[in-house]
Order: sequence, then structure tokens, then C-alpha cells
Amino acid sequence: MKAREIMTPSPKTCLANDSAEDVARIMRDNDCGSVPIVDETSGKVVGIVTDRDLAIRGLAEGKGAGTKVGELMTSSPNSCRADDDLRDVEQVMVDYQVRRVPIVDANGLCVGIVAQADIARATQGRNQISEREVAVVVERISEPKRVPFERLSESGLEQAL
Repeated sequence: MKAREIMTPSPKTCLANDSAEDVARIMRDNDCGSVPIVDETSGKVVGIVTDRDLAIRGLAEGKGAGTKVGELMTSSPNSCRADDDLRDVEQVMVDYQVRRVPIVDANGLCVGIVAQADIARATQGRNQISEREVAVVVERISEPKRVPFERLSESGLEQAL
């Protein structure tokens, strides 16, 4: 299965100069949890902002509704192409611990977005995959990366604690 088969096509996008309030309204009006941020000139994806970013990087840090989303976004998000296999999209989610991946064309323009829930629905709907296997996919994407204890230096251990 290819990303294009399950992606949300043509998602709403914003510019880095748009406000957190503008992005929150887009999320509300479009029932989505993330918005790709594009360059004003080229239209290429330069970031992504999630509802969690608005809460953690915005509100929790005392930033207001007028804060430019460029201050809250994750820059240079990992993306995939529409013809990429769904397993590749899932691997990006697992490797980078993200729940949404922008889908871009050859020019870096956003043509879609794939969310963790899209993958779960797609794999479950194929009848070849059990609910347990879907749960494993969701768990792999959601599980935080942990640094093995033996790899922590003494100062690293102190920082980790």
C-alpha cells in the first residue's frame, strides 16, 4: 500500500509568520492535530506544528495567541513521498517518534499528510492484520526512545535523572 492511498490530500498549511491562534483555528475547523508550515516564497514544507506544540511550546511557556507559529514549530520535519510504501512512512514515525508525516512532491510541496490513525485504520481494514498487530504498530510509534543505561556517562546519568 502506498502513502497516497491513505493520506489526507491537500492539507491546510500555514506560514511561519501566522499566529498560534490562526493555526489553532485551522486545527479546529479542519478537525486535525497538525498543520504543515510552508515557505512563503517557495511553498516548500519548512516545519510542522501540532496541537501539542501549541500547548507545550506555547501556552506552557507563557506565550500568547499572537505568537508566531515559527517559534513553536518543529523545523525541517521528516517527510515522505506519495509513492512511498506505507511501511516506510511507519518507519519514519517509529524512528523519529512522530505521529504525523507530511507527504511532499518532488519539489518539496505538501500534497498530503499521513497520521498514525490513518495507518492503524488502513492496516486493520485489510483483514490480513489483527487488532493485536495494529496495536503493536501504534505502540512502536508511540514508545519513547530510551538511551541504554550503559551508554550514559556519569554526567549524562545526572542529567537524565
